[in-house]
Amino acid sequence: MNSRLVPAHIATIGEELCIAWQDGVENFFPFEVLRRNCPCAVCQGEADVMGSVERPERSFTPSSFLLKTVRNVGGYALQPLWADGHETGLFSYNYLRELGSRLSNATP
Repeated sequence: MNSRLVPAHIATIGEELCIAWQDGVENFFPFEVLRRNCPCAVCQGEADVMGSVERPERSFTPSSFLLKTVRNVGGYALQPLWADGHETGLFSYNYLRELGSRLSNATP
């Protein structure tokens, strides 16, 4: 039995990235939510040698939330390419599944 987390289908529908996982779970990520949760060091900061994380200030424009395309990275992540040129975020499948779980459990 394959317990590795793998998307069966990836598509954009309207302003959402949709992932159907091999285990039957489906997640829908609004582009803005995906971009605001970008895990890269440019967006989230990175730890210094003492472990302190300096969070950068981020500003967004309307093009920050326009998804141009999504690349597969190896067998473990997706890399969104945004209309404003941002492309350093690697969204691991595990991170996406966790984010999808948080979104589906959020109250409106």
